[in-house]
Amino acid sequence: MNRLRRPFQIIRADLRAYLLINVLVYGVLLLGMALGVLFPDLHAARTASFLGGGQGALVEAVIGKGWVFGTVIFLVNVFPTALLLITLPSLVAPFAGLAVFAIKTIDLGVILAPVDATSRLTLIPHSLTMLIEFQAYALVMFGAYLLGRSWLRPAAVGASTRRLGYRRGLRRLGWLWLPALALFVIGAVYEVIEIYFLVPLVLGS
Repeated sequence: MNRLRRPFQIIRADLRAYLLINVLVYGVLLLGMALGVLFPDLHAARTASFLGGGQGALVEAVIGKGWVFGTVIFLVNVFPTALLLITLPSLVAPFAGLAVFAIKTIDLGVILAPVDATSRLTLIPHSLTMLIEFQAYALVMFGAYLLGRSWLRPAAVGASTRRLGYRRGLRRLGWLWLPALALFVIGAVYEVIEIYFLVPLVLGS
């Protein structure tokens, strides 16, 4: 039970910071989408680049394989994104992962921008996917923020040295990874349902 309660205790202890992280995460996503709508050529260029790149090719390779697709979505969300973009940079430099992820999210928002009728209809079921997955990112981002704060201001976590503050911040980040992983699983399962059932339904195909 402690494993279930501990992440929520960490969130409640710094609720204001957690809410601000959520504003940052969803705000930069919406900013990217707004840029994509305002600049259709930018959307087209970034979409073409994504589809022609490694991740686009991977999605194309597994899109017809059901749960393989869901597994790939989970792995991409966890390793290249939450781990490599948010966590690892934050282990080296305080708050670095927050900046890296914000830049990446603006770019992703441009790609997801509802620029035509099809993308607007697709966004209806996909908005829940984004809500779930980006909440998982927000939890990891919040953990990265706590790590950076504990590192720079060890007294904030009752530590006498920055090394001890770093260790305590790292422990909090680890706790927050637990609900984030659960949300990544839920998001991947829902995305399979979305792609195979909900999107064809809303598109009338």
